[in-house]
Amino acid sequence: MSESEGRVYQARTTGGNTEAFGGLYEQYMPDIYKYIHYRVGNIHLAEDLTSTVFEKALKGFSRYISDRASFFTWLMTIARHTVIDHYRQQSRRKDMPLEAANDISSDNSSPEREAVRREELKRLRLCLERLSRLEKEIVSCKFGAEMNNRQVAGILSLSESNVGTILYRAVRKLRDCFREWQNGQRR
Repeated sequence: MSESEGRVYQARTTGGNTEAFGGLYEQYMPDIYKYIHYRVGNIHLAEDLTSTVFEKALKGFSRYISDRASFFTWLMTIARHTVIDHYRQQSRRKDMPLEAANDISSDNSSPEREAVRREELKRLRLCLERLSRLEKEIVSCKFGAEMNNRQVAGILSLSESNVGTILYRAVRKLRDCFREWQNGQRR
């Protein structure tokens, strides 16, 4: 019996207790983390998803059947499904980080247009920084996730009219910020 199989056996015979499972975590966590990090390319997200994998493994440990696959294979299957679930959830979301907007380019645009677009996105980021946290949240829900005011109000526990008012003011601030920038460029 290998050391790995011994740890699995010990964890199973002790009722899947968390101390015995801890040894398995120590052994397999680095490989699971590397796999997930490679797939998602973000350290913090990889840490969160790795944690989720081991939570699922601990909860489902009693259902693990060693005759079907090695423990590592079982964990990797959980990791793979966790990453797939993450991307599936992300694809349902309509919002996108503003940084990702830099990567969107139309194939038929000229270098000049691309330069202007990049400059506008940079300015948008600067203008968004002027907004309050609540204004940013409402703008991202409204325009990023394409929610209506009622949905935004429900999420943020505000009245629908309050959302509309805050959104109106935030958009006006953004418009004024862009006008300042455009006026500064013309001088």
